[in-house]
Amino acid sequence: MDRLKAMHTFTRIAETGSLTAAAHELGSSLPATVRSLAALEAHLGVRLLNRTTRRISLTEEGKRYLDTCRQVLAAVEDAETALTADAAEPSGRLSITAPVLFGQMHVAPVVTRFVQRYDKMRCSLQLHDRVVNLLEEGIDVGIRISKLDDSTLVAQQLGSIRRVVVASPDYLRRHGTPQHPRELLKANCLRFVASGAASSGWTFYEKGKPFVVPVTGNLDFNQAAPGVQACVAGLGFGMFLSYQPAPHIKEKRLKIVLEKFEPPPRPISVVYPHARLLPTRTKVFIEWMKRELRDFKP
Repeated sequence: MDRLKAMHTFTRIAETGSLTAAAHELGSSLPATVRSLAALEAHLGVRLLNRTTRRISLTEEGKRYLDTCRQVLAAVEDAETALTADAAEPSGRLSITAPVLFGQMHVAPVVTRFVQRYDKMRCSLQLHDRVVNLLEEGIDVGIRISKLDDSTLVAQQLGSIRRVVVASPDYLRRHGTPQHPRELLKANCLRFVASGAASSGWTFYEKGKPFVVPVTGNLDFNQAAPGVQACVAGLGFGMFLSYQPAPHIKEKRLKIVLEKFEPPPRPISVVYPHARLLPTRTKVFIEWMKRELRDFKP
């Protein structure tokens, strides 16, 4: 058995989630792909994948072995790349994920410039407003707007993002500018909805301690963009991550209020699976993102 080839086959199966898709990417037949996986499992003496007629999923042993395979294959790629004349020129596939609106506004332009600079790269940008499991979904790099709790990932901070309350100048003229978050109890507040239920309230800080104001309003939304537009139209107050209403704040269509009661800023980071060695293309892209979004503060 060609161990490296088997590891590469297993990695592609795990990342595509399909034996058929992996065989197609590898330019191999489905029976040959199945035999390679079976031989690897027999050699290791463990089952790496749970296979049913409908889906494939990694076993616990498979998850650990996938990380090892990625490190080994990355080391081989780096060793081979270092011997070529164009060692500094990244090439190959790279998958990236980011939150929807932040991805549209800030990550997509950076990825576009990256593939323009490195024409041997093929990038896939996936935008989701959920926490994507990079290892399980075969994603190389993620952009996160939160603290990192996953010990299998490495995070490099790019900057920070505030959580702000905004309203239009017209709404503030008609209803007054609040001096304390408790005044929002009597205001029309546009609320973000997640998983079918509106947030129970907005969190603020006073003298270093958090407190929640149970706001109410006549519009709920599950994406930031329509909530921002409703605030611009003068419907009420909205609480957003600062990059979301930033263009309207710059154009003075929205105004930030209650700044001294804001929660601590959230880090924005580039994250990737914890591995001793990364492919050249991943390392180059991470450095590109760090340079492009250095000290990001909308």
